[in-house]
Amino acid sequence: MPYKEQKIEKLFYTIGEVADMFKVNTSLIRYWEREFDIIKPQRNKKGNRLFTKKDVDNFYIIYNLVKERKMTLDGAKKKLHDNKEDTINNIEVVRSLEQIKQMLLDVRDLL
Repeated sequence: MPYKEQKIEKLFYTIGEVADMFKVNTSLIRYWEREFDIIKPQRNKKGNRLFTKKDVDNFYIIYNLVKERKMTLDGAKKKLHDNKEDTINNIEVVRSLEQIKQMLLDVRDLL
């Protein structure tokens, strides 16, 4: 699971922090921001992007569709447009299962 959740919740994340969470380049984050209207970062006085937890969650959805499920950008956009709630619910189930799997692996390693 490339997406690492932060232990301490922050109000805003820089583009570098978001890129590190997904192990991608900042240019991909900027590209997805332009391509997907569900990503709406705020900007500080210097013009730097500041992403909220909701933006990070939306990046996780996009990452799951494009990188893990190998959908095209157009396919991912269509899926989000046509059936956003089901897509989000499915991804949340996958995220929960991945956390359970990691927990079980940790327990196994302790034994």
